[in-house]
Amino acid sequence: MIARLILRDVRRAWTGGGAVFPIAFFLLVAILFPFGVGPDRLLLARVGSGVIWAAALLAALMPVERLVAPDMESGVFDQLSVRGATLEGVCAAKIVAHWVSFGPPLMLAAVVASGLLGVSGESLLAVELGLLVGTPGLAALAVATSALVAGLRGSGAVAGLVMLPLAVPLLIFGAGSVEGGQGALKLLGAVTLLLVTGAPVLAAAAIRAGRG
Repeated sequence: MIARLILRDVRRAWTGGGAVFPIAFFLLVAILFPFGVGPDRLLLARVGSGVIWAAALLAALMPVERLVAPDMESGVFDQLSVRGATLEGVCAAKIVAHWVSFGPPLMLAAVVASGLLGVSGESLLAVELGLLVGTPGLAALAVATSALVAGLRGSGAVAGLVMLPLAVPLLIFGAGSVEGGQGALKLLGAVTLLLVTGAPVLAAAAIRAGRG
């Protein structure tokens, strides 16, 4: 049941544009940023990893409205509960599905973005490792935020206000892992582990409150 739910959400993300638009936005930021700061390659290389992480955070925010609300409105969670699935397990499956549809494509797009920003090969490896560790945290935070704002008017704007402050540690340690080495990467992993562990519980509680 959980595997079918993951496959359904991944398929819906790709057919509905929920996975394509964030990656397109991510690449658009990488293309436009050099026009904003000028052609200084040293400057671009120095700030490139931070730009990639900031763009990844904003891209992760784009599909938040569609992660939980449609299933709440159509009664999918009630049907899964009747079949014996726990809300925490369903929310964990949604995190996996969101990461599968968002994380690996973003890591591939980061290769293109690094070329546009003049990031060196060594820094690119550090960026990719940081994204591998940090994007599950972004996915978990996105699902939890989606559950918290589901059913609210103007949920997209509210989601930004909720998610962006909570994602600051991911952004700091993710961008810092390029220069900070193993220390920042371990902190990034700790934050990701905390989010992946706590997000299903928080999202399930928010869904129960919304149904009540």
